[in-house]
Amino acid sequence: MRRKVPFVAGVALLGYLILGGNTPQAQGVNNAPKSGCRLLPAWEEFKAALTAATAADNSFLNNHMWGTIVDRDGVVCAVAFTGANRTTQWLGSRVISAQKANTGNYFSLPPGSSGTLPGGLALSTANLYTAVQPGGNLFGLQESNPVATDVAYSGSPDRYGQQNDPMVGGRIGGINVFGGGLPLYNSSRVLIGGLGVSGDTSCADHNVAYRARNLLALDWVPLDQGPVISGDATRRDSIVYDIVPQPGQMAGVSASGWGHPTCFAPDVAASATLPANK
Repeated sequence: MRRKVPFVAGVALLGYLILGGNTPQAQGVNNAPKSGCRLLPAWEEFKAALTAATAADNSFLNNHMWGTIVDRDGVVCAVAFTGANRTTQWLGSRVISAQKANTGNYFSLPPGSSGTLPGGLALSTANLYTAVQPGGNLFGLQESNPVATDVAYSGSPDRYGQQNDPMVGGRIGGINVFGGGLPLYNSSRVLIGGLGVSGDTSCADHNVAYRARNLLALDWVPLDQGPVISGDATRRDSIVYDIVPQPGQMAGVSASGWGHPTCFAPDVAASATLPANK
C-alpha cells in the first residue's frame, strides 16, 4: 500500500527538488563566515594557553576560567574552559567571556585609524570602567550592543567549551566594561580579534587574559599609544588602579580616566607581574 505524502511535506519536497536538493541556504545564526578565524589560534592551542595562564598566581580565589576568542568581525572562533568539566567554572561566565572578547575587539583600533595615535589604540575592557559610569563620557556604552541570545544559548550545554561549542560561528555581540577582555594584535601589529576571560574577580580575569594573550603571541599592542592608557609603557592596555573613593560616590574618581576598582589584594598585586607587551 502506498503511503500518502502530506500536502505540506509534498510542497517542501517539491521545493527541495526544484532548488536542486543540496543548494546552500541562507546562513543561520551559527553559520557566519569564519574566514577571520584562520588568523587566530585553534581550539587546542587556545585551551592550552588559557589553562597555563589560569595556573599562574593571579588571584585570591584561584577559580577555573572560561575563555572565548572572536575574529575581527565579532564571530566566535573558540570557547574553552580550564576545569575538569563545564560545571567547575561559574556557568554564567561562559557568555561573559564572549562579551569581553567582543568588547576588546570592537573598541580597539588598528594602525592608521587615528591621527593622534597613528599606531592604533588598544583598549582592555578594564580601561572602560570609569568612562561608562553615570556622568562619564561613555555612559550607556554597556547597553549599546546587546548579546545575541540565540547565539549565546543555542545548542546543547554538553557542547559548551568544546570544539563544537554552539556559539562558534555566530556573532555574539555584547559589551562588558570590567576586567577580562583584550584586543588581539599579531606580529605585524594588525588587530585580528579579541579575547575574553571570565570566572573569577574582574581583576583576576584581566590577569589571566593578559597572560593567555602573551602565551598566544598576540600581544603586539600598538607602540604609538605609549603609556597614554595604562600609564605603563610596557603594559600599554593593562588595568589601571587609580580610583580614589569619594564620600557618597562608590566609583570615586579616576585620575587618568581609565581606572578600574580594586578586588582582593592578591588580584591587584598580580598585575605588577603580568608579561610586558611585545
